[in-house]
Amino acid sequence: MKTKKLTPPAHLADATQRWWSSVVSDWSLDDHHVRLLTLAAEAWDRASQAREAIEANGLTYEDRFGQPRSRPEVAIERDSRLAFARLLRELCLDDSTPDDPRPPRIGG
Repeated sequence: MKTKKLTPPAHLADATQRWWSSVVSDWSLDDHHVRLLTLAAEAWDRASQAREAIEANGLTYEDRFGQPRSRPEVAIERDSRLAFARLLRELCLDDSTPDDPRPPRIGG
């Protein structure tokens, strides 16, 4: 069977495209793994975009009452980092880890 050459999605940042391509070339991935990899790459880019906005605008802003509020980008960065980490865990790209690399569940 002929294998097709996979190319990274064009909307990813250049560095993220290089990472995506290196993972695809180094690992044998099924179609659903490639989709998870793409989601992970998108989450990384989204976290990076949020980080840039935070660096430009700060962590907080003042609302109409003069009270400090967390910028929305803070939550976007946090959520995107968590999504990236979870997607990488699902892909199990680290072959030196145990079968289930997740930490124990809290609260039984």
